[in-house]
Amino acid sequence: MSIYTGRGDDGQTDLRDMTRVSKTSARIEAYGTVDELNALIGTIRPTGHDDIDDQLRSVQNHLHVVQADFANPDPDEDDPAIRADHVDAVENWIDDHDAELEQLTSFILPTGSETGAQLHHARTVCRRAERRAVALASEEQINEQAVQYLNRLSDGLFTFGRVVNKREGEPEESPSY
Repeated sequence: MSIYTGRGDDGQTDLRDMTRVSKTSARIEAYGTVDELNALIGTIRPTGHDDIDDQLRSVQNHLHVVQADFANPDPDEDDPAIRADHVDAVENWIDDHDAELEQLTSFILPTGSETGAQLHHARTVCRRAERRAVALASEEQINEQAVQYLNRLSDGLFTFGRVVNKREGEPEESPSY
C-alpha cells in the first residue's frame, strides 16, 4: 500500500463510505481537529505518572474511535462509535483525581510544569475539536455521545494538568484583573 495516492490533490478526500468531500467540509474539520488533539496527547506521553499515562493511552484510543465515528456519515450498528461508557470512564478519572486536588476558588492560568502546561494546551485543542463537532452536528446527523465525550475530555485534561502540576510541586496561579 502506497502512502500517497494523489486522490487528494484536487482538494477532495474520501469518507469511510468512500463518499468524496471537500477537505474543508465540517466533517473533515471535526475529525481533523480530533486527529490534531490525538497527536498532541502523543507528545505528552509519557508524563512520568503511570496512572495519567494509562488514562492518556485510553484517551488516544477513544479519540481514534471519535475520528472513525466522524468519518462515517452513515454508520452501521457494528461500526466504531463512542458510547456512554467512554464518557463514564473520563468522569470516573476526573472524580478520582479530584480527591487529590484542592477545590478551585477561582480561574487558574494554564501553566505549571512542562507536562502540566502541555495538558492545559491539549485541553484548548479539545475545546476546539468540540466546537468543530458542534458545527458538524448543526449540518449533519452525528453521534451525540462523541460531542459529549469531547466536552467531558476537556474537563479531564484540565484535571490531569492540575494533578500533574500538584504532584510536581507547581503552584496554581490565578489571573489578576
